[in-house]
Amino acid sequence: MRTALALLCGLFATPALAAEMNLSIEIPRLNVAEYHRPYVAIWIEGATPAEVTNLAVWYDTRMANREGEKWLKDMRQWWRRSGRSLELPVDGVTGATRPVGTHRLSFSDASGPLAGLAPGDYTLVVEAAREVGGRELLRLPFAWPPKAPETLAVQGESELGAIALELTP
Repeated sequence: MRTALALLCGLFATPALAAEMNLSIEIPRLNVAEYHRPYVAIWIEGATPAEVTNLAVWYDTRMANREGEKWLKDMRQWWRRSGRSLELPVDGVTGATRPVGTHRLSFSDASGPLAGLAPGDYTLVVEAAREVGGRELLRLPFAWPPKAPETLAVQGESELGAIALELTP
């Protein structure tokens, strides 16, 4: 009787699980005379270009007088979609450039930029630009929230390496 009462009251109820997005971004080692870490913007686009959710923007945050922000417009697609209208730095979104290697980001719909993301079809966009280097833009379409675990991947050719998006309900 006591167990049945506890179940009815919700004492042993299973907590609701949040949908998650785990992202892996590779910054490749380049064999060039003058190497600079790339600026990288990571965002989600909805059905229209106006629907943008910024996940991360990596740039040179250590420059005096916020000079590092001057080159953010080199990430042209991100700049047009949302960068020029942001007041930088954005807490929880902007951060320092990353070195060569694989970098992981995790997001949940329980909090942060995915909280309140309406169900639908979206595109994860990763754009990189490097001083004395090139630019690259990669796109991964996905549905949110995920109905089953899914891993999507795309391979960059120059400024970005492997990009993997792991979705879990």
